[in-house]
Amino acid sequence: MVLYVPLPPEDRFSEFEIIPAEDNYQNPPTGNYQQQHAEWFEEQLEDDLKWSFALNGVLHAATSEFQDIVLLDTKRFGKALVIDGKLQSAERDEFIYHECLVHPALLLHDNPKTIFIIGGGEGSTARESLKHKDVEKVIMCDIDRMVVDFCREHLTENQEAFRDDKLHIVFNDAKDELEKTEEKFDVIVGDLPDPIEGGPCNDLYTKPFYEQVIKPHLKDNGIFVTQAGLAGILSHKDIFTSIYNTIKHVFKYVIAYTAHVPSYADSCGWVLASDEPLKLDVEQLNSRIQERIRGDLLYLDGASIVSSTVVNKMICTSLLKETQVLTGENVRFVYGHGLAKNAEE
Repeated sequence: MVLYVPLPPEDRFSEFEIIPAEDNYQNPPTGNYQQQHAEWFEEQLEDDLKWSFALNGVLHAATSEFQDIVLLDTKRFGKALVIDGKLQSAERDEFIYHECLVHPALLLHDNPKTIFIIGGGEGSTARESLKHKDVEKVIMCDIDRMVVDFCREHLTENQEAFRDDKLHIVFNDAKDELEKTEEKFDVIVGDLPDPIEGGPCNDLYTKPFYEQVIKPHLKDNGIFVTQAGLAGILSHKDIFTSIYNTIKHVFKYVIAYTAHVPSYADSCGWVLASDEPLKLDVEQLNSRIQERIRGDLLYLDGASIVSSTVVNKMICTSLLKETQVLTGENVRFVYGHGLAKNAEE
């Protein structure tokens, strides 16, 4: 048995350090256990917390100008995309994250035609957006061409979306791209990695970005939605509550919602916002799902969309009491760091 873990910060994540089992156990397991569990991937979630799962192998690894990219073949979750040492999505449950990110916003909008995706290089957010029959144009703006090319080649479940004529892919910083266009959108979707020290997208979680870039590029009835990090009992104060509070200072109507994603070993949070009232009605949502969406949703229906906005007392209290507003100078990071931090060291 061997254990795969990321190398220290000064080394590239596209390489792995192999730790023999005897270094981790006083009495290493024997027999067919070793054959069934040949190797593991390990992610450091906190200084004192790790999350690991068994691998069939490492399928592909690369390092771009901005981040380290690895595609793993895991035993439990299928193919898993890892960026800068942090799990982004896994084949067997990514539908939970991406359905929750995309469909509530598009279903709450009366008639979404144009979608702008910030990030989303793996293509899953575009895939879900393109399920809506009346959507005419989806722009996916990702800063990292290598991530997009990597995922377009290796994530077969999104290849149809990448071939769709309605999808327009732009390689640029989303802030720069939005600032240079006068186009306004029905829905803007933030599908970015969590803010980490030295990460490439930290400024895209701040009040100036939401206020000066996002809001001016939404139509009058437009909706903005972003992933907002982990939202479990022990993790929701990392960035979820501060992202929610920051967006509350920009938009009139703001909804926070959560769902458990098994491969994250936690609940994930999203924040949805508009300057127009947002109507959470189970029957209307179910009707719009039937009328607008091609095929079936695996996770969401009207009732589950509404129920996802009901968080437990502890998280609700934290959301109400949060005071931090994220700015360029006032930030929060999740555990870990990106290549920019590595370069400084």
